[in-house]
Parts: sequence; structure tokens; C-alpha cells
Amino acid sequence: MKLSEDVFEHGPDPDNPGWNHWNLKDPTLFNGAVMGKLLTRVEPVDGGDGDARRARLRMFPERRHENLQGIVHGAVTLSLIDIALFTTMHNLGSGNAGPSVTLELSTQFVGAGDPAKPLDAVTEIVQETGKLVFVRGTVEQEGARVAAFSGIVRKMRPRAPS
Repeated sequence: MKLSEDVFEHGPDPDNPGWNHWNLKDPTLFNGAVMGKLLTRVEPVDGGDGDARRARLRMFPERRHENLQGIVHGAVTLSLIDIALFTTMHNLGSGNAGPSVTLELSTQFVGAGDPAKPLDAVTEIVQETGKLVFVRGTVEQEGARVAAFSGIVRKMRPRAPS
């Protein structure tokens, strides 16, 4: 089952040329209610062969994303990373990010996220099999690293109607 156009929006963003929306049409679900507007694009890998590509998922932190120290809350960064696993599957992998679930996520926080700057998860697929996708990447702001991560996503079969 592919991501349904009835519930999902993934198309060119007129306010951000070269970027696509990555939003659920129901803004009360987690992505919209907690994360806000999300954008994604595919980029070539610097110095890689002509086919090497990476995906970038961008969020725009707001006051609601800050912790008591005035930096982006770690849970927000983890949420961005988790969503990035699926944008990576969709943009670089089999093209189908649903239905699937995160099996494993390993994260190393290496810097503080500035709530005044866009926060990007930059990812690549390490390996994709029939049932699993192995992803690694970093979270960045204007070239400064906030986190490094790796994750595994399990592709699920659609549930039979009850």
C-alpha cells in the first residue's frame, strides 16, 4: 500500500522552489500538530558518483519546540529523525514509506539546536531489502551538526480489512 493522496501531501512547495511538502492533510495528527510544516528534497552527494543522492527533511522550529534552556528540545530532534527515516524511504528507496514502522533508532546528540534556524535531517540509505531499510544521517543547521543517527525501518504488509 502506497501513501494515500487522500491523507498525505507531497508536492512542490510554491514558497520554497526545489522543495516538496511532506505533510499529512489532517493537521491534528502528530506531524502537523507537533512538528509544523515539513519540507523535503533530494540532493546529489558532494564528491560521490553521479547516482549518489541524499534526502533532506527540513522543519522550522518555533517557541513550542524549545526546552527550558531555550534550545530545540531533544524530543523534537528525535521526532524529526524518525520522520526522516520515512522521507528517505519515499525519496531514495522503494518509493513507498507506508505502511511501515521504526524498528531501531540510535542517536548521538553532538550540539544544540537553535530555534531561530531551520533544522534539517540529512539522510542516505545504507541498504534496502524486501522488508527492511537501513538509514543513517545527521541533523544540521547551516552546516553545524546537532546529531548523528542510524535507524532501521520495517516495511509492513497492509492489514486485511476487518
